[in-house]
Amino acid sequence: MATSRRIERVASMVKREVSLMLLNGIKDDRVGAGMVSVTDVIVSGDLQHTKIFVSIYGTDEAKAETMEGLKSATSYVRSQLGQRLQLRRTPEVIFLEDHSLERGDKMLILLNQLSADRKPDLLDAEEEFADDEIDETDED
Repeated sequence: MATSRRIERVASMVKREVSLMLLNGIKDDRVGAGMVSVTDVIVSGDLQHTKIFVSIYGTDEAKAETMEGLKSATSYVRSQLGQRLQLRRTPEVIFLEDHSLERGDKMLILLNQLSADRKPDLLDAEEEFADDEIDETDED
């Protein structure tokens, strides 16, 4: 079992190398259908399995096409990692789509909608408060 520091170092090296491969190493046209970036890499404790989370920007068809291209390029990515990294055994590679950015965007949209809905209520409350103050000064 590797130490957590070593696991983190291997994960960061895998992330860097896969990012470089996405830029100019993978020749599959399907991978270029959507804009792809590596968001996270999780390496198992025994350094035998690697989950690579990718964020894909584009239409749903482009995302599906890009994931197909990445899954077909898995053996190429694994062989390149074996050549580039100095590991006893090259880990198995699994590509997974990361939906956290989309969830974050949805949350921001919902928060902005809530904020926009509350502003008219706040303005109405301020007007009522101002009207109450005017009424009180008129009575004096």
